[in-house]
Amino acid sequence: MPISSFMGLQTSLRGLIAHQQAMNVTGHNIANANTVGYSRQEAVLTAMRALSVPANSGVTGHGAQLGTGVDVTQIRRIRDSFLDLQFRTENMQLGAAAAKTNSLEQIELSFGEPSDDGINMLLSRFWSAWSALASAPETDSAARTALVRHANTLATAFQSVHEQLTQVAAQARSEFDAITGPGGDVDNWARELAQLNRTIAHAVTVGQVPNDLLDRRDFLIDRLSELAQVSVTEDRTGAVRVDFGGVTLVDPAAAGGYTWPQTLTRPGGKLGALLDLADPTGPALSYRARLDAVVADLVTSVNAIHSGPGGVDFFDPAGLTADRIAVVATAATVVAGSGGGDGRNDIANAIAQLRGGSVDRSYSALVSEVGSDVKQVLSTEAIQQALVDALENRRQSVQGVSPDEEMVNMVRFQRGYQASSRAMTTLDDMLDTLINRTGKVGL
Repeated sequence: MPISSFMGLQTSLRGLIAHQQAMNVTGHNIANANTVGYSRQEAVLTAMRALSVPANSGVTGHGAQLGTGVDVTQIRRIRDSFLDLQFRTENMQLGAAAAKTNSLEQIELSFGEPSDDGINMLLSRFWSAWSALASAPETDSAARTALVRHANTLATAFQSVHEQLTQVAAQARSEFDAITGPGGDVDNWARELAQLNRTIAHAVTVGQVPNDLLDRRDFLIDRLSELAQVSVTEDRTGAVRVDFGGVTLVDPAAAGGYTWPQTLTRPGGKLGALLDLADPTGPALSYRARLDAVVADLVTSVNAIHSGPGGVDFFDPAGLTADRIAVVATAATVVAGSGGGDGRNDIANAIAQLRGGSVDRSYSALVSEVGSDVKQVLSTEAIQQALVDALENRRQSVQGVSPDEEMVNMVRFQRGYQASSRAMTTLDDMLDTLINRTGKVGL
């Protein structure tokens, strides 16, 4: 079977083209070494289908196969789908822990304990003011004015903490609405994922592998995994269906490619934590309810003693919550002792003896619980952050770009390109000699 002398040129040309493509891929990797979400790519070099040469051997009578060069069969994206699944699962837990930590730290700052301006210290000063009044129960004493001042300061502190706890819950709800509302992160990312689905499916249909688009799609899914539980299912066209928080967010079969807004049934992640924080049974509002209980105990116990026979309420009896507590007594109406006689101090002593009682114990227990909860969520966040970092490091060991490795590949492909070029030059010289210098044949 005659074989054309030009076949060697074609083989060399394939080598030139294949190594040039490999160098282009390597250069693309190096250029994106610091691109977030980028997966390194690899040019897969495969030997071309050999040319069968029948009866080439006079000994065995069998034919032979003549190599025809090399080809780039695909530009492969290096990525581990199992690591992606693990990362997204742990990233969801991290998102929830981070949201809880942020809110609980705000709650802890609201109480401001321990400090000179915290409610615990103000309660102590309030009880001490009653002790001072018991030592100077006269109607014109400065102790009465000081007592009313300390009581008003304490009431203001309760109101301030109540307001800040309410704001923490409101901020959690506001952040949830901003993320899930029109123009929010979920809406924007779902719209982009739907567009990527259409573009990727078209590219796959015409035989292309849109690696960079796949990277962008995976990056957006990673971002969504922080907000809620994410599940991904790929179809034969390369498009994916994304289930988000218990509902189907992105579906190639849906009108527009995605459906939002929806009510999440199993949010988890950051969105689940924000919903818990905004819920009446969530930490912020449950702490506020317990603070209200402390105020109710303070108001009723002090008023019960102060409004004895012939006395008046010290606190507004209707102000049994932290936002409504108010001092109605004045320096002139404060009662130090029963019987109306000047110099009597039994009422002041009785109220002063409330120090260390149920009011102080309930408030201290509340502050201790807040501190314990903050410590727990900080520990949980640290553990989740370590897990996410470890998984991300493992992902980067697979899909990340190593500049040193890529430079080695660049040199390797460059040498292959040079070898193919040298082979082509040699064949060109040989054909030039054969065609132009052989002379006349057959005459």
